[in-house]
Amino acid sequence: MKAAVLNQIPGELVIEEVNVDKPEGSEVLIQTVHAGLCHSDLHFMEGHWQTKLPAVMGHESAGIVQAVGPDVSYVKPGDRVITCLSIFCGQCNHCLTGHPNRCQNFAAFSRARDAAPRLTNQAGDSLAQFARLGGFAEEMLVHENALVKVREEMPLDKAALIGCGVTTGVGAVFRTARMEPGSTVVIFGCGGIGLSALQGARIAGAGRIFAVDVTQDKLDLASKLGATDLINGAETDVVAEIKEATGGEMADYSFECIGLKQTAEQAWSVVGMGGTAVIVGMMPFGQKIEIMGYEVFMQEKTLKGSMMGSNVFRRDMPQYVNMYLDGRLNLDDMVSRHIDLEQINEGYTAMQNREGARTVIDFD
Repeated sequence: MKAAVLNQIPGELVIEEVNVDKPEGSEVLIQTVHAGLCHSDLHFMEGHWQTKLPAVMGHESAGIVQAVGPDVSYVKPGDRVITCLSIFCGQCNHCLTGHPNRCQNFAAFSRARDAAPRLTNQAGDSLAQFARLGGFAEEMLVHENALVKVREEMPLDKAALIGCGVTTGVGAVFRTARMEPGSTVVIFGCGGIGLSALQGARIAGAGRIFAVDVTQDKLDLASKLGATDLINGAETDVVAEIKEATGGEMADYSFECIGLKQTAEQAWSVVGMGGTAVIVGMMPFGQKIEIMGYEVFMQEKTLKGSMMGSNVFRRDMPQYVNMYLDGRLNLDDMVSRHIDLEQINEGYTAMQNREGARTVIDFD
């Protein structure tokens, strides 16, 4: 099968012929139908984060089950599924207390070190699976606890987005922040995750939604998806603008969906007394942010992190599918372009140039 492999950091992806093993134990073999290009992979390609190499990249995918291992009970061949990097063991303290997205029991859903690798290159060398998924490949071999079944009528190109960006953004609103209806909200960054958080705020009943970006096309799309106020961060002082627009009250919630020190600090500054700033963006490893300490206790402000939207994905993702199918969640306008696997580096170049919201690879 063909797959997009990262051989060095920093570096571009290389399309290679890759061998995939048969499913064992609780593993599932999937025919990948669509995969979304997420900024998280780009952080590794650009050298801001490190991962084991060589690796088949990608983690936002949807496809059809082809075969299952003898211990699989959740899916069967022919099932339509979304993958999720929040693979859970179901046994650790995080899983048992309702936070499976924090599961770190990697041994429970990985092959033993002395076992045959799931993926190998043409030289017979082992290939890592990014996020234990490796979604930029014609087939995926993953643990069943990395999957959720979806309804037959759900288009798989839109379902792929739910695998990461949508769940991360909407979940940051629903699960991490538990936003109250009528709130004033500020969204920093109108890419796939930011637009998902924006829609989550709209669905949850936000009274006012400020969308902040430096690209007019993305701001226009934010307006279409529910933003009430648009701010070009390259042209104005975002904090001062929101202070004036709210009469000094500031926002109740902010969501930083970019991963930058500057915007993270702005996200803290735009929330007022009792407000909550949520850091959703994947900041460069080792990056520190600075906030005013007195605002934590004197103003009862809260700074929270949100990893993959604090998801319980087997519960959340079917709900997001329902929201798409009943018209509440607009995923059609979030797909900017469809490409072939061979065009993947062009897709990431477009992302670096801030073009579009989400690019989707078509494998079929």
